[in-house]
Order: sequence, then C-alpha cells, then structure tokens
Amino acid sequence: MTGYKVVVVGATGAVGQEILKVLEERNFPVGELRLCATSRSAGREMVFKGNSYRVEETTPSSFDGMDIALFAGGAASKEFGPLAAEKGVVVIDNSSNFRLDPQVPLVVPEVNPEDVKWHKGIIANPNCSTIIMVVPLKAIYDAAGVKRVVVSTYQAVSGAGAEGITELTEHTRAFLDGGRVVPSKFQYQIAFNLIPHIDVFQEMDYTKEEWKMVKETRKILHDEQVGITATTVRVPVYRSHSESINVETERKLTADEAREVLAVFPGIIVEDDPARNKYPMPLFTSERDEIFVGRIREDNSLDKALNMWVVADQLRKGAATNAVQIAELVIKYGCLGKR
Repeated sequence: MTGYKVVVVGATGAVGQEILKVLEERNFPVGELRLCATSRSAGREMVFKGNSYRVEETTPSSFDGMDIALFAGGAASKEFGPLAAEKGVVVIDNSSNFRLDPQVPLVVPEVNPEDVKWHKGIIANPNCSTIIMVVPLKAIYDAAGVKRVVVSTYQAVSGAGAEGITELTEHTRAFLDGGRVVPSKFQYQIAFNLIPHIDVFQEMDYTKEEWKMVKETRKILHDEQVGITATTVRVPVYRSHSESINVETERKLTADEAREVLAVFPGIIVEDDPARNKYPMPLFTSERDEIFVGRIREDNSLDKALNMWVVADQLRKGAATNAVQIAELVIKYGCLGKR
C-alpha cells in the first residue's frame, strides 16, 4: 500500500490543526484524507500538502473504509471511537475517555511502544503533562529505578484550547488599558496571574489534571508502586508547558550520570549549563517536538533524589506529535485493523 486512509476528527481545533501540520512535516503516508468536526465547523476549507479539503460533520459514515482515525480530543471519541473501531479503523484518541481503561493501551512511543501491539481498536494518547514528564522519568527509571515523584506544572493557556489563548490576550489588553477583566475560560484573570486549578477538584482536593498525572504515569510505566504527587498550575504563557520534577530513585544517581542517561534517551534534549544561564524555557521550545531538560541537580535534602526542570510544546509532543508517532508505530508493527 502506498498510502493509508486517515480521518482526523476535530480537525479545526488547536490540536487538530497541529495533527495536520505534523502529518505533513513527518511525511506520514496519507493516501486518502478525510477531515471531520462538529456541525459548526462543517463546510470550512483546510489545506494539507497544498490541497484543499472541505471539513465534514462527523457521522458514523465518516469512518467507512478508513484505516486510521486520529481524534483531536473532546467528546467525539466517546460517541464515535468505539463505532469506528468496530468498523476496523484504528482509533488514536487524544481525549481522556479511554486512558485508564485496562483494555486500551496508553502509549508514549519513547517509553512503551510495544503496548501498541495489544490494542483492540483504540489506543489512547496520554495527557500532555503526563507525556512531558514520563519521557525523562523513563530515562531515570531505567537507570536507577524510581520510588517517588513530586511534580509541579506550569501550564500554558493553549492547553485549554483556542479560548485560552484568546482569553490571555483579552485579559492582558484589558488590564493594561485599565479596563474590566472578565474571566470566562479560566476561574480568574489569567494575565499577570497564576491559577493553581486545572480541571475539576476530585478526591483529597486534588484536581482531575493532577490525578491524570498520577494514574496515567503508573499505567505507562507498568508500575503501580511508584509514588507520584502533583500540583498543576495555569500560567500566563501562550505555548509550552514547564514542569519542576523531583525524583527519588532506588539507587544513587549523580547529576552527571543523570545528564548522561537523559542526553542519549530518544526525544530528549539536555539544555543544562547554569554558568551560561542555559536552561529550557517555553519561549524557545514552542513549535518543537523534543522534550527539553535542564536544571539537573542532586536533591540537597535526600541522598537518592534529583531535581529537573522540563519544558515541551504541549500541542505538539504533548498531543499531536505523540498521536502521529503512535500511528507510525501501528504501521511499523502491522497493527492495522486489529480488534
């Protein structure tokens, strides 16, 4: 086969647009492309590899004859994902609908690529913050084991979609002009502010976003014994999430050893030179697929622990790129049409 029949659901959203961009950049073998979205976006024209495509409303027939369905997130996958899988389409889903389902692989290609092989029609893409953490965590896990992780995230407004981007712009203008700031997408003014509240509050007063990082990481690592606690914070940055990660290891790993294992791990760029003020920042990691790691240092309060500062573009590696990489694995392992 010279190309595969691919349908992108939610094509007009922020992640959907990134998926199209990544498919083109990585020269994914698309033989036929179908773009779908809600009825509000149906009829819109989008361009892929120089050709114009009309967006269709997502219906059950959208998946007829297709090989791979890339769901950009939201409620659509819950309604149409199982139906598409029943038709023999491999569903790669960016929503949280199937991530913790024991029958659905949760995959980060640099960490657990083999899990793709046991899919039953649906493969879940992890939460963006989980992906950004678990790649460097896996490098440390393989080298020295991991007992406990304490992570604090600093998440860009684009993680909340196009509305988040718009709201940061509007709040900034209103604040600087002395006008009235009216929160809509976020709980409070986001310009010149931090909000330690992403998604809804759940048990023990942790948010759903925080529990995602705990539960998804354990599933991806196949290790329910790793202790993980998270605090997720929305910050007034347009793009790229940052994470402060403290890792307690099973055996002692020096900062130099950690730099070495991180530097050779797939998908990671070590940017760590304090003497020259070199460390990862959202401004310079946007539009990139790599996960940047810096500020690597031994914990001064524990003998077997490290601190890392990790930054990556959550729309790309945290969503679109990871999804396309999963699709590449499906082809590599010959997993098309499995149920």
